[in-house]
Amino acid sequence: MNARISVITLGVRDLDWARRFYEEGLGWTVHLEEGSWVTFLIGDGYTALALYPWDALGEDADVPPEGTVFRGVTLAYVVRSEDRGDALLSEAEAAGGSIVRSARQTEWGGYSGYFADPKGFLWEVAAGATQLPFADSSSLATESGEGGIRTLEGLTPQPV
Repeated sequence: MNARISVITLGVRDLDWARRFYEEGLGWTVHLEEGSWVTFLIGDGYTALALYPWDALGEDADVPPEGTVFRGVTLAYVVRSEDRGDALLSEAEAAGGSIVRSARQTEWGGYSGYFADPKGFLWEVAAGATQLPFADSSSLATESGEGGIRTLEGLTPQPV
C-alpha cells in the first residue's frame, strides 16, 4: 500500500454551508458534485476533499453515525480494480486493522469496503471512482482549486 490518501471525506451536518465555506470562503474549485456530495481536488490533484452528509457517511461505513466509533471523517484509498481493493483490505487486516464493512458493489457504481486502523480511524478502499485520484499510481488529476482565503459574509461557524 503506497503512503497516499486518495480522498479525505468529511461528514457534515449542513452540506450547503460546508460547500460555501470551501468554495466561496477558501476559493476552492468544485471538481465533482452529485446531489448529496461535493469534491474539491487538493495537493496538485493527488488528493480530493469530499463533503458528504454526516449520517450517510456513517451508514456507508456500516457504523452508527452517533457514538464513539464514527468521528465524521473517513480516508479513502482508490485503486484501479476490485481485486486490488480486496487485497488491500486483507493487507490492512493482517497488519492489525479490522474489517468494518466487507467490500461490495456500491450504489454509485463502484466497489468498496472499509477497515479501521488499530486506533479506530476509518479507511475506505474503493475501485471504480475513476474521476478521483488513484493511490496506486503516479497519475494526477488535471485540475486543482486555488485561491486565497476570503471572508464570506453571512457564513457563521456551524456546530459539529
